[in-house]
Amino acid sequence: MSASLDSALHAHSPRYSRPATPLASLFIHGGVLALWLALFAQAFFGIGVTGWSVGIVYVAYDTFLLAFTFIQTWPLRRATTPQATTSRPSLTVIIAAYNEEAVLTGTIAALRAQTDKPDAILLADDGSTDGTAALLAREFGLTPPLLGGISPATAGLRWLRAPHEGKASALNLALGHVTTDLFLTVDADTKLAPDAVAAMRGAFAATPGLVAATGVLAPHCEGTAAGRLFEWFQTYEYIRNFLGRFAWARTDSLLLISGAFAGFRQEAVLSVGGFDPDCLVEDYELIHRLRRYGYQRKLGWHSTVLGTARARTSAPGSIPAFLRQRRRWFGGFLQTQLWYRDMVGNPAYARLGTWMLPVKAVDTMQPIYGLCAFALLIWYICTGRIGILRPIGGIIGGKIILDLGFHIWSIHLYRRWTGGVTKANIFWAVAASIAEPFTFQLLRHLGATLGWVSFLTGRRKWGTTHRPLPAESISPATHPESEMP
Repeated sequence: MSASLDSALHAHSPRYSRPATPLASLFIHGGVLALWLALFAQAFFGIGVTGWSVGIVYVAYDTFLLAFTFIQTWPLRRATTPQATTSRPSLTVIIAAYNEEAVLTGTIAALRAQTDKPDAILLADDGSTDGTAALLAREFGLTPPLLGGISPATAGLRWLRAPHEGKASALNLALGHVTTDLFLTVDADTKLAPDAVAAMRGAFAATPGLVAATGVLAPHCEGTAAGRLFEWFQTYEYIRNFLGRFAWARTDSLLLISGAFAGFRQEAVLSVGGFDPDCLVEDYELIHRLRRYGYQRKLGWHSTVLGTARARTSAPGSIPAFLRQRRRWFGGFLQTQLWYRDMVGNPAYARLGTWMLPVKAVDTMQPIYGLCAFALLIWYICTGRIGILRPIGGIIGGKIILDLGFHIWSIHLYRRWTGGVTKANIFWAVAASIAEPFTFQLLRHLGATLGWVSFLTGRRKWGTTHRPLPAESISPATHPESEMP
């Protein structure tokens, strides 16, 4: 990390300055924990269905989030036309890679096939020990640089050899070689649609205050039976999540930008100190720092999600791999929530402080609520308390119906928003809404609970899981009503 980036990071990250935690933040976070303790106590002292109060609150909160997303995404029912612009900011793509020999060729090929080609492609090789070096020399004619150095450009592609210090450090080293207005971060196992770079460049050109944007990702898992099952669940999870990001972007409160395919304004990122090597989720933390910096200086900075910038990325296709991923994600989320706790409930950060971050405070305990609710159901069954299961079954049944309706509606909106490109269909959406609460959702909560362990123990590691690059390409936008398999 360069001295200038390190200095800016220390100046603008609250984990160094350690601002005082305001009473509003203490009240919100403490209230979430106190509420769980009170609700869990009902399992021992409550009468009838009130013994399952933790489950009722869990269901009510999730329903509230669905309602919020439904209201905010209502405009997507009508297709919109991207804003026209005559400017064309320069753009570099940074591919962060560690031992990704199996997928690099396809990733680079997809970038070279863009309708609006990037000005430069920079491979930030985080000390790979596999056949990456031989591949780059053989397939792309790149000259191996010294450790910490960068190769001469060959057909717009350069190779930066970084010491193995993690993804954030490799990205920071790459920033020292970026001379364009914008840069995109693309994971080595992420394959962009042919018009994805054009969509990113156009959005930044049309919106001067835009400092960060995320593309829309679709998951791809291994072709095993388990992989296909995980891809099925994650397809619907990704659809809901990206629609949720659109909802928060409409309130100017979006914080979750996927580093697997994200765009940034270079000057803004340099001004706040680049990526934090000590965070488990460096992309998520960076958005907090950018938005904090922008609000404090009244710069009008914001972030968004682009339905027209599409990509397919590898996703975990087994239980151990899935739990490792979700452990890291949630552990990093808790890290960031702790570091930026002074923003929670703070009106100085507008709706980001008074809406989004309080919701994130509730999310810190949501998986604990969910697992407790399920554990209580098992306890009621094992102890023969059939009477209490009838009203609880009615609540769960009603929630499944709501989820089913939202699944179907979200597929319709997603097709309009992204141009019709999705594997989702109505039949499998129905099956997912019925099966998910008792299977995939519990795995998500278990992974998040493991994230609590990572957070409390300070464990940090950039994963080295190898997954195949999606074999299928992503077509340019088609008619929004087209049916996908």
